[in-house]
Amino acid sequence: MMLERKGYSVISTATPAEAIDLAKAHADIIHLLMTDVVMPEMNGRDLAGQISELYPGIRLLFMSGYTADVIAHQGVLDDGVAFIQKPFSMADMTEKVREVLDKA
Repeated sequence: MMLERKGYSVISTATPAEAIDLAKAHADIIHLLMTDVVMPEMNGRDLAGQISELYPGIRLLFMSGYTADVIAHQGVLDDGVAFIQKPFSMADMTEKVREVLDKA
């Protein structure tokens, strides 16, 4: 809802499997996958891998209640990936989304 208020088109899903199904059925390009790192069914890195196969140029933004250091040290995410720690404000999220989308 926060991103929609800022004018972004959002496809929201409740589970990683639903995200994959919707991505497969989506007829237009998807520019960004914003996913939690820790989820039921599969982790965010695995989801990102499957979505990236469908949309090779997709940008990725991971989020978690854990700090980036904890996530990196657990080997869940590679160093240097786009990450935002929860909880975050609307301003912080929209700034991070714009930063990730604008990266060359």
